[in-house]
Amino acid sequence: MNDSKPIPFIDLKTQFLALEKEIRAAMDKVLEHGQYIMGPEIKQLEDKLAAYVGVPHALTTASGTDSLEIALRALDIGPGDEVITVPFTWISTAEVIGQVGARPVFIDIEADTYNMDPDLLEAAITPRTKAIMPVSLFGQMANYERINEIAAKHGITVIEDAAQSFGATRHGKRSCGVTTIAATSFFPAKPLGCYGDGGALFTTSAALDEKMKAIRNHGGLVRHHHTCIGMNGRFDTLQAAVVLVKLTRFDWEVERRNAIGARYTELLRPLLDERGLGTTPVVAPGNTHVYAQYTIRSVDRDALQARLKAANIPTAIYYPKCIHEQPAFAYCGYKLGDFPVSEKASREVVSLPMHPDLSEDDLQRITKAVAAVPG
Repeated sequence: MNDSKPIPFIDLKTQFLALEKEIRAAMDKVLEHGQYIMGPEIKQLEDKLAAYVGVPHALTTASGTDSLEIALRALDIGPGDEVITVPFTWISTAEVIGQVGARPVFIDIEADTYNMDPDLLEAAITPRTKAIMPVSLFGQMANYERINEIAAKHGITVIEDAAQSFGATRHGKRSCGVTTIAATSFFPAKPLGCYGDGGALFTTSAALDEKMKAIRNHGGLVRHHHTCIGMNGRFDTLQAAVVLVKLTRFDWEVERRNAIGARYTELLRPLLDERGLGTTPVVAPGNTHVYAQYTIRSVDRDALQARLKAANIPTAIYYPKCIHEQPAFAYCGYKLGDFPVSEKASREVVSLPMHPDLSEDDLQRITKAVAAVPG
């Protein structure tokens, strides 16, 4: 075991080397036919994505953020409307709500899964609530049975922010296949990533599919005929070619993520949970977890990160500040203390290296560094 060589936080190079021949051939094919915008690979990928998730409609987009915005626009959400989401997530989740002129309404998360706490949902619903946008954070799905039940009772649409959970399941149903609309991201660090920005939308509604396709393409499905105000949210054909190849390895990668996550927890639980120094991830009953991030809690995060850095082991914090603490959302009127579970998580979480090509030696080395932290 080489204890001095840096461990990649996310190892895209090893993945590329495993698929290099196929990726280069797929990209060369695009270069040969020259259809760089909406080429044939786009439809091929959309068909495969829809089949994988188990829904009738999938459409690719320029980014995960664009996917969320297109979903909101397709539901005609705008000024005066409210969208319920969580404050412990990446800025995009709330950013798109503001972008369409609506107001984000936050509710707190569950302490163990970091996902939306459905016990708090109904109290946040008002006559202005037009959508609920749970986030399937870190790689596992939220409690969509309860969320969907509450939403249906009030006639509200649910949009799954599945940027980190593509490939995960809940009671046998895949992420992106349990709500009216779901959005995911193909950012390179995601479980299924491209080599730039990209994303996708999924829906069971043919009408929403047509509307989202129009919004993605400047508001029109026919050239020079624009039925709504849209945007340029198209996915590049070259990137679609990359994802098509990566899909051939994806089932194996999901299995590896599950196995590595379970092994991480097996090694770290005695060092963290049992010593009162932190906690390892909890997988909710009925869930599988793709560990977009393997995220632990630490009672002394700074000391842990310093020790791991000295051992050439990178870490990351998702997220050091909740969204309601960001200056851009001061207008929402929230204050520190309004979401104690989210705020506590933001001060304690730290993510360790995670990718399908992590070796047992890597895991042992990381565990050894964690164990060396005083306490």
